[in-house]
Amino acid sequence: MKKARLHRLIRKSHRYLGVVFGIQFLFWTLGGLYFSWTSIKQIRGDDIRKDEPMLLLENSTTSLSQIIGELKTINPVLHIESVKLADVLGRAYYQITYHNGKKVKTQLADAQTGKLHAALTKEEAVAVAESRLNVKASVKKVEYITETDGHHEYREKPLPAFAVTFSGNANTTVYISAEGGTVQSFRNSRWRIFDFLWMLHTMDYANRDNLNNLLLRLFSALGLITIISGFSLYFISYKKKKHINSSLTI
Repeated sequence: MKKARLHRLIRKSHRYLGVVFGIQFLFWTLGGLYFSWTSIKQIRGDDIRKDEPMLLLENSTTSLSQIIGELKTINPVLHIESVKLADVLGRAYYQITYHNGKKVKTQLADAQTGKLHAALTKEEAVAVAESRLNVKASVKKVEYITETDGHHEYREKPLPAFAVTFSGNANTTVYISAEGGTVQSFRNSRWRIFDFLWMLHTMDYANRDNLNNLLLRLFSALGLITIISGFSLYFISYKKKKHINSSLTI
């Protein structure tokens, strides 16, 4: 009787767990299929993206300390976070990222002349975006972004930024940092499908990228229990069937 009650308990638990978690298992499977069958290069837009241009520096460049000294005369600089060299429309620029006491900002400075460059204009942003495409495409629209949330496709990247959307062969939105002057990301339909399935995969419905959220941990643990209960049912049923067959033989 105890074995029969245990059998019924496992069967009922497995049935209800299967109903509750079957939908999530389906989401995980669909996500896995898309991730494994779709080229990551196409998702990232690498198939229409030009390689980063090589920096061509002249023998004489302006002293970085001189540039930072000039920057301090127009903006408060608590400390420098990073300094990088980048190609912006065919010229070498320093990208100086610093804290001004309220937030992190980036300043462009011409590596040859030392002249500080203001944030990109709309026309400059479009030119930067077009320079990084290896296909011909027309500009569909241009947006200026100053804030994003956890679900935005340009989340957790430098702001403000320009979103330049191309039609035709590209069908892609290119995001350019207004202050940094360089392309930050390519976003297309494949990436948006990937992002939605990734949210379902991680079960992070707030910010999409947290793999340690409580809901995912709970479902993972209960999913393991569902699998174990299924194996238990198989072995219990197998032993019961074997016992019945043995009785009939005798």
